[in-house]
Amino acid sequence: MNFDLSEEQELFTSTVERFTAPIDVEARHKLRDTPAGYDTARWAELAELGLMALAASEEHGGMGGSVLDLALVGEALGKGNAPDPWLENGVLPAKLLSADGASDALERLLSGESNVAVAWTERSQRYSWTPANTKLSSGALTGEKTFVMGAVLADSLIVTALDGEKTAFFLIPVGRDGVEIRQYRLADGSIAGEVHLRNVAVSDEERLDISADALSAIIAEMRILVSAELVGLGQRLLDDTLAYVKEREQFGVPIGSFQALQHRLVECYGKIEQSRSMLYRVALETDGVQSAAAGAKAFVTESVDHIAREAVQMHGGMGVTDELSIGHAMKRVLVLARLFGDVDTNLADYAKAA
Repeated sequence: MNFDLSEEQELFTSTVERFTAPIDVEARHKLRDTPAGYDTARWAELAELGLMALAASEEHGGMGGSVLDLALVGEALGKGNAPDPWLENGVLPAKLLSADGASDALERLLSGESNVAVAWTERSQRYSWTPANTKLSSGALTGEKTFVMGAVLADSLIVTALDGEKTAFFLIPVGRDGVEIRQYRLADGSIAGEVHLRNVAVSDEERLDISADALSAIIAEMRILVSAELVGLGQRLLDDTLAYVKEREQFGVPIGSFQALQHRLVECYGKIEQSRSMLYRVALETDGVQSAAAGAKAFVTESVDHIAREAVQMHGGMGVTDELSIGHAMKRVLVLARLFGDVDTNLADYAKAA
Protein backbone atom coordinates (compact mmCIF):
# COMPACT_ATOMS: atom_id res chain seq x y z
CA MET A 1 0.00 0.00 0.00
CA ASN A 2 1.29 3.46 -0.93
CA PHE A 3 1.21 5.85 2.03
CA ASP A 4 2.79 8.77 0.16
CA LEU A 5 0.79 11.98 -0.09
CA SER A 6 -0.67 12.94 -3.45
CA GLU A 7 0.68 15.94 -5.31
CA GLU A 8 -2.35 18.03 -4.26
CA GLN A 9 -1.99 17.00 -0.62
CA GLU A 10 1.69 17.94 -0.61
CA LEU A 11 0.78 21.27 -2.21
CA PHE A 12 -1.79 22.12 0.46
CA THR A 13 0.55 21.04 3.26
CA SER A 14 3.40 23.19 1.97
CA THR A 15 0.97 26.09 1.42
CA VAL A 16 -0.14 25.95 5.05
CA GLU A 17 3.47 25.74 6.24
CA ARG A 18 4.36 28.90 4.30
CA PHE A 19 1.22 30.63 5.57
CA THR A 20 1.99 29.89 9.23
CA ALA A 21 5.77 30.43 9.07
CA PRO A 22 5.75 34.22 9.78
CA ILE A 23 3.65 33.81 12.94
CA ASP A 24 6.21 33.77 15.73
CA VAL A 25 5.57 34.54 19.40
CA GLU A 26 5.72 38.32 18.87
CA ALA A 27 3.30 38.15 15.94
CA ARG A 28 0.90 36.04 18.01
CA HIS A 29 0.97 38.65 20.80
CA LYS A 30 0.10 41.44 18.36
CA LEU A 31 -2.70 39.38 16.84
CA ARG A 32 -4.22 38.38 20.18
CA ASP A 33 -4.02 41.94 21.53
CA THR A 34 -6.43 43.23 18.87
CA PRO A 35 -10.08 43.77 19.97
CA ALA A 36 -11.26 40.59 18.22
CA GLY A 37 -8.12 38.57 18.95
CA TYR A 38 -7.66 37.97 15.24
CA ASP A 39 -7.25 39.80 11.92
CA THR A 40 -10.03 39.69 9.33
CA ALA A 41 -7.49 40.36 6.58
CA ARG A 42 -5.70 37.15 7.57
CA TRP A 43 -9.05 35.36 7.48
CA ALA A 44 -9.56 36.49 3.88
CA GLU A 45 -6.05 35.29 3.03
CA LEU A 46 -6.82 31.91 4.58
CA ALA A 47 -9.88 31.63 2.35
CA GLU A 48 -7.97 32.79 -0.72
CA LEU A 49 -5.59 29.87 -0.27
CA GLY A 50 -8.57 27.53 -0.62
CA LEU A 51 -8.30 26.14 2.89
CA MET A 52 -11.97 26.80 3.61
CA ALA A 53 -13.15 25.62 0.19
CA LEU A 54 -11.72 22.17 0.97
CA ALA A 55 -14.52 21.71 3.49
CA ALA A 56 -17.34 21.92 0.91
CA SER A 57 -18.17 19.73 -2.06
CA GLU A 58 -17.79 20.93 -5.63
CA GLU A 59 -21.59 20.83 -5.87
CA HIS A 60 -21.72 23.56 -3.20
CA GLY A 61 -18.94 25.67 -4.66
CA GLY A 62 -16.05 24.10 -2.76
CA MET A 63 -13.10 21.93 -3.70
CA GLY A 64 -14.48 18.65 -2.40
CA GLY A 65 -11.61 17.81 -0.07
CA SER A 66 -11.63 14.44 1.64
CA VAL A 67 -11.43 13.95 5.40
CA LEU A 68 -7.75 13.10 4.96
CA ASP A 69 -7.15 16.30 2.95
CA LEU A 70 -8.68 18.35 5.75
CA ALA A 71 -6.77 16.39 8.39
CA LEU A 72 -3.47 17.17 6.67
CA VAL A 73 -4.33 20.88 6.69
CA GLY A 74 -5.33 20.70 10.35
CA GLU A 75 -2.10 18.92 11.24
CA ALA A 76 -0.04 21.51 9.37
CA LEU A 77 -1.84 24.36 11.16
CA GLY A 78 -1.14 22.68 14.48
CA LYS A 79 2.51 22.15 13.67
CA GLY A 80 2.75 25.81 12.71
CA ASN A 81 1.14 26.75 16.06
CA ALA A 82 -1.27 28.83 14.01
CA PRO A 83 -3.76 31.18 15.72
CA ASP A 84 -6.31 30.80 12.91
CA PRO A 85 -9.86 29.66 13.81
CA TRP A 86 -10.01 27.54 10.64
CA LEU A 87 -11.57 24.64 12.47
CA GLU A 88 -14.24 26.32 14.59
CA ASN A 89 -15.23 29.28 12.38
CA GLY A 90 -14.43 27.81 8.97
CA VAL A 91 -14.83 24.06 8.61
CA LEU A 92 -17.60 23.51 11.18
CA PRO A 93 -20.04 26.13 9.85
CA ALA A 94 -19.13 25.13 6.27
CA LYS A 95 -20.13 21.55 7.00
CA LEU A 96 -23.40 22.63 8.64
CA LEU A 97 -24.29 25.01 5.80
CA SER A 98 -23.40 22.33 3.25
CA ALA A 99 -25.72 19.85 4.96
CA ASP A 100 -28.54 22.36 4.56
CA GLY A 101 -27.56 23.47 1.05
CA ALA A 102 -27.47 27.14 2.10
CA SER A 103 -25.55 28.20 -0.99
CA ASP A 104 -25.41 31.99 -0.55
CA ALA A 105 -24.21 31.91 3.05
CA LEU A 106 -21.79 29.09 2.25
CA GLU A 107 -20.36 30.97 -0.72
CA ARG A 108 -19.65 34.04 1.42
CA LEU A 109 -18.00 31.87 4.08
CA LEU A 110 -15.78 29.98 1.62
CA SER A 111 -14.67 33.23 0.00
CA GLY A 112 -13.67 34.73 3.35
CA GLU A 113 -16.27 37.47 2.96
CA SER A 114 -18.06 36.37 6.13
CA ASN A 115 -17.28 34.60 9.37
CA VAL A 116 -19.78 32.29 11.06
CA ALA A 117 -19.77 31.13 14.68
CA VAL A 118 -21.69 28.11 15.91
CA ALA A 119 -23.69 28.63 19.13
CA TRP A 120 -24.61 25.20 20.45
CA THR A 121 -23.07 24.84 23.92
CA GLU A 122 -25.20 25.46 27.01
CA ARG A 123 -24.46 25.37 30.70
CA SER A 124 -24.98 22.04 32.47
CA GLN A 125 -25.26 20.30 29.11
CA ARG A 126 -21.67 19.08 28.99
CA TYR A 127 -21.00 18.28 25.32
CA SER A 128 -24.53 17.57 24.15
CA TRP A 129 -25.77 19.10 20.89
CA THR A 130 -29.35 18.88 22.15
CA PRO A 131 -30.34 22.29 23.53
CA ALA A 132 -32.17 22.48 26.83
CA ASN A 133 -32.67 26.17 27.60
CA THR A 134 -32.72 27.77 24.15
CA LYS A 135 -36.18 27.46 22.63
CA LEU A 136 -38.21 28.56 19.65
CA SER A 137 -41.58 29.97 20.56
CA SER A 138 -43.96 31.99 18.37
CA GLY A 139 -41.24 32.58 15.78
CA ALA A 140 -38.66 33.88 18.26
CA LEU A 141 -35.58 32.46 19.99
CA THR A 142 -35.00 32.79 23.71
CA GLY A 143 -32.11 31.38 25.68
CA GLU A 144 -28.39 31.55 26.31
CA LYS A 145 -25.33 29.94 24.72
CA THR A 146 -21.82 29.75 26.08
CA PHE A 147 -18.38 28.88 24.68
CA VAL A 148 -19.28 30.37 21.28
CA MET A 149 -15.83 30.37 19.70
CA GLY A 150 -15.09 33.37 17.52
CA ALA A 151 -18.34 35.08 18.50
CA VAL A 152 -16.81 38.56 18.26
CA LEU A 153 -15.38 37.79 14.80
CA ALA A 154 -18.62 36.49 13.38
CA ASP A 155 -21.18 38.37 11.37
CA SER A 156 -23.61 35.43 11.58
CA LEU A 157 -24.47 32.75 14.11
CA ILE A 158 -25.71 29.20 13.63
CA VAL A 159 -27.88 28.68 16.71
CA THR A 160 -29.42 25.46 18.00
CA ALA A 161 -32.81 25.62 19.70
CA LEU A 162 -35.61 23.33 20.78
CA ASP A 163 -38.65 23.42 18.54
CA GLY A 164 -41.03 21.26 20.49
CA GLU A 165 -38.97 18.11 21.06
CA LYS A 166 -36.75 18.52 17.99
CA THR A 167 -33.42 20.32 17.64
CA ALA A 168 -33.61 23.14 15.10
CA PHE A 169 -30.78 25.15 13.54
CA PHE A 170 -31.06 28.82 12.59
CA LEU A 171 -28.66 31.10 10.74
CA ILE A 172 -29.09 34.63 12.07
CA PRO A 173 -27.06 37.85 11.78
CA VAL A 174 -25.14 38.96 14.86
CA GLY A 175 -26.74 42.41 14.66
CA ARG A 176 -30.30 41.11 14.98
CA ASP A 177 -32.38 42.77 17.70
CA GLY A 178 -32.25 40.75 20.89
CA VAL A 179 -28.79 39.23 20.27
CA GLU A 180 -26.32 40.19 22.99
CA ILE A 181 -22.73 38.95 23.21
CA ARG A 182 -20.47 39.08 26.24
CA GLN A 183 -16.91 38.29 25.22
CA TYR A 184 -14.17 36.58 27.21
CA ARG A 185 -10.78 35.05 26.45
CA LEU A 186 -10.09 31.35 26.29
CA ALA A 187 -6.90 29.71 27.52
CA ASP A 188 -5.30 29.94 24.06
CA GLY A 189 -5.83 33.70 23.86
CA SER A 190 -8.69 33.56 21.38
CA ILE A 191 -11.95 35.33 22.22
CA ALA A 192 -15.18 33.43 22.72
CA GLY A 193 -18.53 34.72 23.83
CA GLU A 194 -21.69 34.11 25.78
CA VAL A 195 -24.65 34.76 23.52
CA HIS A 196 -27.93 35.89 25.07
CA LEU A 197 -31.01 35.56 22.89
CA ARG A 198 -33.87 37.74 24.04
CA ASN A 199 -36.95 37.11 21.96
CA VAL A 200 -34.95 37.11 18.68
CA ALA A 201 -37.28 36.97 15.69
CA VAL A 202 -36.42 34.31 13.08
CA SER A 203 -38.03 33.40 9.78
CA ASP A 204 -38.55 30.05 8.08
CA GLU A 205 -35.93 31.02 5.50
CA GLU A 206 -33.32 31.25 8.28
CA ARG A 207 -33.98 27.71 9.44
CA LEU A 208 -31.38 25.14 8.38
CA ASP A 209 -32.52 21.67 7.42
CA ILE A 210 -29.90 19.44 9.06
CA SER A 211 -30.84 15.83 9.74
CA ALA A 212 -29.69 13.85 12.78
CA ASP A 213 -27.59 11.56 10.57
CA ALA A 214 -25.90 14.52 8.90
CA LEU A 215 -25.15 16.07 12.31
CA SER A 216 -23.64 12.82 13.60
CA ALA A 217 -21.39 12.62 10.54
CA ILE A 218 -20.28 16.24 11.01
CA ILE A 219 -19.45 15.70 14.70
CA ALA A 220 -17.39 12.62 13.80
CA GLU A 221 -15.48 14.52 11.14
CA MET A 222 -14.82 17.43 13.48
CA ARG A 223 -13.44 15.07 16.11
CA ILE A 224 -11.03 13.76 13.47
CA LEU A 225 -9.95 17.28 12.55
CA VAL A 226 -9.48 18.28 16.19
CA SER A 227 -7.27 15.21 16.51
CA ALA A 228 -5.34 16.34 13.43
CA GLU A 229 -4.55 19.74 14.90
CA LEU A 230 -3.59 18.08 18.16
CA VAL A 231 -1.13 15.83 16.33
CA GLY A 232 0.44 18.88 14.70
CA LEU A 233 0.69 20.66 18.04
CA GLY A 234 2.21 17.58 19.63
CA GLN A 235 4.87 17.46 16.93
CA ARG A 236 5.64 21.14 17.42
CA LEU A 237 5.94 20.67 21.19
CA LEU A 238 8.28 17.71 20.73
CA ASP A 239 10.42 19.47 18.11
CA ASP A 240 10.83 22.60 20.24
CA THR A 241 11.67 20.54 23.31
CA LEU A 242 14.27 18.48 21.45
CA ALA A 243 15.92 21.69 20.25
CA TYR A 244 15.86 23.14 23.78
CA VAL A 245 17.43 20.15 25.58
CA LYS A 246 20.31 20.20 23.10
CA GLU A 247 21.09 23.82 24.03
CA ARG A 248 20.24 24.05 27.73
CA GLU A 249 23.23 23.11 29.83
CA GLN A 250 23.47 21.87 33.39
CA PHE A 251 26.64 20.69 35.13
CA GLY A 252 28.51 21.75 32.02
CA VAL A 253 26.67 19.47 29.58
CA PRO A 254 23.43 19.70 27.55
CA ILE A 255 20.52 18.32 29.54
CA GLY A 256 19.61 16.27 26.46
CA SER A 257 22.55 14.02 27.31
CA PHE A 258 20.83 12.87 30.52
CA GLN A 259 19.51 9.36 30.04
CA ALA A 260 16.37 9.96 32.11
CA LEU A 261 15.29 12.81 29.80
CA GLN A 262 16.18 10.77 26.72
CA HIS A 263 13.85 7.98 27.85
CA ARG A 264 11.01 10.43 28.41
CA LEU A 265 11.54 12.04 25.02
CA VAL A 266 11.53 8.63 23.33
CA GLU A 267 8.20 7.95 25.02
CA CYS A 268 6.87 11.25 23.63
CA TYR A 269 8.16 10.32 20.18
CA GLY A 270 6.34 6.99 20.38
CA LYS A 271 3.11 8.71 21.43
CA ILE A 272 3.16 11.21 18.57
CA GLU A 273 3.85 8.47 16.01
CA GLN A 274 1.03 6.35 17.40
CA SER A 275 -1.28 9.37 17.35
CA ARG A 276 -0.43 10.16 13.74
CA SER A 277 -1.04 6.55 12.73
CA MET A 278 -4.37 6.59 14.56
CA LEU A 279 -5.31 9.85 12.85
CA TYR A 280 -4.59 8.60 9.33
CA ARG A 281 -6.33 5.32 10.00
CA VAL A 282 -9.56 6.96 11.14
CA ALA A 283 -9.38 9.59 8.36
CA LEU A 284 -9.44 6.74 5.84
CA GLU A 285 -12.19 4.85 7.68
CA THR A 286 -15.36 4.13 5.74
CA ASP A 287 -17.35 2.04 8.24
CA GLY A 288 -18.08 2.86 11.87
CA VAL A 289 -16.66 6.36 11.52
CA GLN A 290 -18.52 7.77 14.53
CA SER A 291 -17.06 5.26 16.98
CA ALA A 292 -13.60 5.36 15.40
CA ALA A 293 -13.53 9.17 15.53
CA ALA A 294 -14.52 9.19 19.21
CA GLY A 295 -11.84 6.63 20.04
CA ALA A 296 -9.20 8.53 18.09
CA LYS A 297 -10.08 11.83 19.76
CA ALA A 298 -9.70 10.26 23.21
CA PHE A 299 -6.42 8.54 22.35
CA VAL A 300 -4.82 11.52 20.64
CA THR A 301 -5.92 13.95 23.36
CA GLU A 302 -4.34 11.88 26.12
CA SER A 303 -1.13 11.38 24.12
CA VAL A 304 -0.65 15.02 23.18
CA ASP A 305 -1.58 16.21 26.67
CA HIS A 306 1.25 14.00 27.97
CA ILE A 307 3.69 15.48 25.45
CA ALA A 308 2.62 19.03 26.38
CA ARG A 309 3.20 18.40 30.08
CA GLU A 310 6.60 16.85 29.43
CA ALA A 311 7.58 19.77 27.20
CA VAL A 312 6.64 22.29 29.89
CA GLN A 313 8.41 20.32 32.61
CA MET A 314 11.64 20.12 30.61
CA HIS A 315 11.54 23.84 29.86
CA GLY A 316 10.94 24.68 33.49
CA GLY A 317 8.66 27.46 34.74
CA MET A 318 9.01 29.54 31.58
CA GLY A 319 7.30 26.74 29.64
CA VAL A 320 3.85 27.89 30.75
CA THR A 321 4.41 31.53 29.80
CA ASP A 322 3.44 33.28 26.59
CA GLU A 323 7.09 34.08 25.94
CA LEU A 324 7.71 30.67 24.37
CA SER A 325 5.85 28.96 21.57
CA ILE A 326 5.30 25.85 23.68
CA GLY A 327 3.25 27.94 26.12
CA HIS A 328 0.90 28.92 23.29
CA ALA A 329 0.81 25.36 21.94
CA MET A 330 0.02 23.87 25.34
CA LYS A 331 -2.86 26.30 25.87
CA ARG A 332 -4.33 25.46 22.47
CA VAL A 333 -4.09 21.78 23.44
CA LEU A 334 -6.12 22.55 26.59
CA VAL A 335 -8.89 24.11 24.47
CA LEU A 336 -8.96 21.39 21.82
CA ALA A 337 -8.94 18.66 24.48
CA ARG A 338 -12.47 19.74 25.43
CA LEU A 339 -13.82 20.63 22.01
CA PHE A 340 -16.43 18.07 20.88
CA GLY A 341 -16.05 16.18 24.11
CA ASP A 342 -13.30 15.53 26.62
CA VAL A 343 -11.56 12.17 26.95
CA ASP A 344 -14.28 10.62 29.15
CA THR A 345 -17.08 11.77 26.85
CA ASN A 346 -15.38 10.40 23.75
CA LEU A 347 -14.59 7.09 25.46
CA ALA A 348 -18.24 6.80 26.50
CA ASP A 349 -19.36 7.44 22.91
CA TYR A 350 -16.83 4.92 21.67
CA ALA A 351 -18.08 2.30 24.14
CA LYS A 352 -21.72 2.87 23.15
CA ALA A 353 -20.94 2.31 19.48
CA ALA A 354 -18.63 -0.67 20.06
